[in-house]
Amino acid sequence: MLHDPNHLYIFDTTLRDGEQVPGCQLTTPEKIEIAKDLEKLGVDIIEAGFPVSSPGDFQSVVALSQAVNDVIICALTRANQNDIDVAAEALKYAKRPRIHTGIGSSDMHIKYKFNSTREEILERAVAAVKHAKSYVEDVEFYAEDAGRADLEFLAKMIESVIAAGATVVNIPDTNGYCLPDQYGAKIKYLKENVRNIDQAIISAHCHNDLGLATANSIAAIQNGARQVECTINGIGERAGNTSLEEVAMILKVHNQSFGSLTSNIDSRMFTYLSRKVSEMMNMPVQPNKAIVGRNAFAHSSGIHQDGFLKHRENYEIIRPEDVGLDEADIILTARSGRHALKHHLERLGFHLEKDDLADCYQRFLVLADEKKNICDDDLKSLIQEKI
Repeated sequence: MLHDPNHLYIFDTTLRDGEQVPGCQLTTPEKIEIAKDLEKLGVDIIEAGFPVSSPGDFQSVVALSQAVNDVIICALTRANQNDIDVAAEALKYAKRPRIHTGIGSSDMHIKYKFNSTREEILERAVAAVKHAKSYVEDVEFYAEDAGRADLEFLAKMIESVIAAGATVVNIPDTNGYCLPDQYGAKIKYLKENVRNIDQAIISAHCHNDLGLATANSIAAIQNGARQVECTINGIGERAGNTSLEEVAMILKVHNQSFGSLTSNIDSRMFTYLSRKVSEMMNMPVQPNKAIVGRNAFAHSSGIHQDGFLKHRENYEIIRPEDVGLDEADIILTARSGRHALKHHLERLGFHLEKDDLADCYQRFLVLADEKKNICDDDLKSLIQEKI
């Protein structure tokens, strides 16, 4: 599989890993609706499901394969023949199909999950890739729990599966265990010690158990990974996955640090798609979530508000318009200053002289101490009181 080393491939697993969250299951029509939006967003790969897990998941992969045109549709399997056969059948209508197969790579998983040996696991990994390759050209292999795997054995496994035909090698930090420097070093080691690594794309799949999923994914990119597996709003198993919107905006904001590396993501869709996924999956987004949380562009501290109103870039490194918002919010609370109050009064058409503003501000503070947030009607009442 030829790939552009200056392109970061965005692998979205919202509809597979994200949908595994209890209570977040989607119907097939809902999945299709989100998949079409993901295609517009500019993702390169959509992981559509785990076909062998249920008839519903199988049907979703079939339906998504028919619904999208340009994006790669990926189906997850374990390293066994039946899983792969079922995935291939589910992908039969996909214009660009990918089978994502794999097995545990850490000694913990080899011993306690598979009750096996390194040698047997290696044989199963190679056999799975070869079987998947008999159906599709594009085969991704995941070395589950690679974050805790022995480096030399992991390199041997990756080299073996690439030789067997894998076009993408996924190095998952399945338990969100690694620190960014550790995960980055793991990717670098594979780049330098797997002889055929230039024949495959290295993919990062990070979980957020310690809040490091995005940081680890960025470390992977800096050390040679060219695919990141992520979800809208960072939803996913346990504490979630790498947040798609965070990776894309880091790439945008720090574009000079990443040289000529780019993605196809249209970040202006983030707010819309975040809210859609949140509503459809009944999964609220925390207010302080980076990029798409409702407070991400809200300023309530008086010092921050004053600085922001003087020059936006004093307190914003991202323009709200770049993520699909009209403008930032200046929230009026008891911590707000005169500048913020003046801004909102003028927005409502009230232009006060300095002394009148000072008087209004004192009355505003009394009211703000009584209420958590001040709305437009409260401001109008303050002006009418004076009149």
